Amino acid sequence: MLTFKAVFCAVLIAGYTTAAPAPASSAPTDASSTIVFSTASSAISSATSASSTGSSSPSATSSAPPASETVPYASDDPNYILWDEDSNIDPQGVRDSYGASVMGPQNVPIALQNPDLLAPPTTDQGSVQNAKWPFALSHNRLQTGGWARQQNVDVMPIAKSMAGVNMRLEVGAIRELHWHKTVEWSYVTKGSVQVSAINSDGQNYLGTAHAGDLWYFPAGVPHSLQATADDPDGAEFLLVFNDGAFSEDSTFLLTDWLAHVPKEVLAKNFKVNMSAFDHIPAQQLYIFPSAPPADNQKAVSDPQGQVPSPFVFPLSQTKATALEGGSVKVVDSTTFPIATEIAVAEVTVEPGAIRELHWHPTQDEWTYYLSGEGRVTLFASSSNARTFNYQAGDVGFVPASFGHYVENTGNTTLHFLEIFNTDRFQDISLAQWLALTPPDLVKAHLDLDDATIAALSKTKKTVVGPSDSTTS
Repeated sequence: MLTFKAVFCAVLIAGYTTAAPAPASSAPTDASSTIVFSTASSAISSATSASSTGSSSPSATSSAPPASETVPYASDDPNYILWDEDSNIDPQGVRDSYGASVMGPQNVPIALQNPDLLAPPTTDQGSVQNAKWPFALSHNRLQTGGWARQQNVDVMPIAKSMAGVNMRLEVGAIRELHWHKTVEWSYVTKGSVQVSAINSDGQNYLGTAHAGDLWYFPAGVPHSLQATADDPDGAEFLLVFNDGAFSEDSTFLLTDWLAHVPKEVLAKNFKVNMSAFDHIPAQQLYIFPSAPPADNQKAVSDPQGQVPSPFVFPLSQTKATALEGGSVKVVDSTTFPIATEIAVAEVTVEPGAIRELHWHPTQDEWTYYLSGEGRVTLFASSSNARTFNYQAGDVGFVPASFGHYVENTGNTTLHFLEIFNTDRFQDISLAQWLALTPPDLVKAHLDLDDATIAALSKTKKTVVGPSDSTTS
């Protein structure tokens, strides 16, 4: 028994010695197996205070000693996109030495549009729900005068907080008088739309949203939409609702309601003869053709007055903030007071540029791609990450606090909308966070050299322009 105890203690001591960190001087020289990342020196250099002043100058350098050994260095291998939708190749599930060719049948056009699903970057890991939905795959509801197709949790389960509808109206066509249990936010992609509404105080509104403009209706506010004759093709627009389970088929419609009320009740309510309702529709109209509204049409005279805050916002006339690799416009309740539950950033990213690594602290992002090609990696914590490719007409989704970027992978401007279920737009920049953190602390985590730390920007970039250094 004594011999067994002695052996057992010796094993424990040996195991403890093996697990203890080795001194820094014993680090191997082979880069592929070098160990890094642990606690740094407790001493903070004089440069630390300079980096936390809040100025827009680059971050100060650090004099911290190298970090202790704990885990291997990340791979130096790049993970460039392998092809795009215009590539004249037979796409395969191969990246470097990983994967194998596709032996069975495949939908080549879809594979070309989604290279990072068939041949994902080696940095992808674990499981992240699908975060892409093309409106081209949505069932389209065809009506006389237009159509509508939607995205909700039925087709993209990850998007629980918001849903979208893509709608088209021919000149003069009307999306009939209706209301929703949710708020309605819209961006006009082509043409112009006349909107009408009243609020609960009986104040009315009439306005026109042109291409690039917004409208917003609080939950329960009745309204209508009609394409003007400004564009000979009518209008097309995006609708966003602050409920992922929203269905456009569950709208409260004027004609649907009256078709399900006894006519004698209608007569009592409006104090007219029942014959006045002989020609009301027997079922909902939803979208229907009509003569286009007059250019100079005015709101009906209202003894209660007009709504205090307009339901239309002229985003198309708002000057964008120019950035080194693109531009951004932000609209939330601070500039569009009625929009208390939806905020938006309209972003452009030039070829070779990137919407910087960032996250949104508390709100999900519902993204709509207007033009160009983009690449996004979602970091979901717990070593889970997945990369998606987007084209014009696609819906993307980023859950709250997921780290991500949006890279322009095409040869034209990438143009998209970031939409949030909130009254205020917020994001946190990874680069700005690191620049405003003591340099020794940053070096202890990432073992960056002084030049890299000094180059960190203390101001938020939002979009970062292309750099030749990314290829070295």
